[in-house]
Amino acid sequence: MAVQDSGKVALITGASRGIGYGVAEALVARGDRVCITGRGEDALKEAVERLGSDRAIGVVGKAHDEAHQVAAVEHTMETFGRVDFLVNNAGTNPVFGPIADLDLNVARKVFETNVVSALGFAQQTWKAWQKENGGAIVNIASVAGISASPFVGAYGMSKAAMVNLTLQLAHEFAPVVRVNAIAPAVVKTKFARALYEGREAEAAAAYPLGRLGVPEDVGGAAAFLTSSQSDWITGQTLVVDGGIFLNAGVS
Repeated sequence: MAVQDSGKVALITGASRGIGYGVAEALVARGDRVCITGRGEDALKEAVERLGSDRAIGVVGKAHDEAHQVAAVEHTMETFGRVDFLVNNAGTNPVFGPIADLDLNVARKVFETNVVSALGFAQQTWKAWQKENGGAIVNIASVAGISASPFVGAYGMSKAAMVNLTLQLAHEFAPVVRVNAIAPAVVKTKFARALYEGREAEAAAAYPLGRLGVPEDVGGAAAFLTSSQSDWITGQTLVVDGGIFLNAGVS
């Protein structure tokens, strides 16, 4: 049965695969049209084809590039005439190790891609559509941003900044635009495979729900936070972690 067109449009960054693609799938499944971004032209083209070229478009570029941010929003507006939802998913984590040895140029790159780009996209969607017409923004943070995150400290710091960016935008963009974040634990993606590859059963055993996350878990949360069912929710960070934080208590 064909999905009824919702009339809504979403821009999802870093969505040629992994969590971003899972979000795009969830929104297309409920009838939204989407613009997805990514760095790889071939991967992005394949993702658009899987989503359906009648429902999705792609814009190639690097998230931290301001010209790319402008181009993605402009292309979405030109193609679909609106951009109701923004999902800031693009991110990077190029370093693994203690922050005592962290190259500060790498730290700058992480923040530029993970945080500053999200602010840039939010500014562009606000100006292009949301300021006058409303909508919702979802920032993909991480449990690494709300707890100590050994060996991925730069990533964790950037995701903590993403949580605070969510609060700032939620306060400033209210009441017309709701802004929330999702903080996933380990999700089975190429991006996170260093955290579980070769030891998935061992990694999953630490989770009360008995498994690692999958992109669809985050996609469902993003669909909720961009739906009318969450119309009275803003400035919140929804932890999607399979219960892993339950193990942090004193035993």
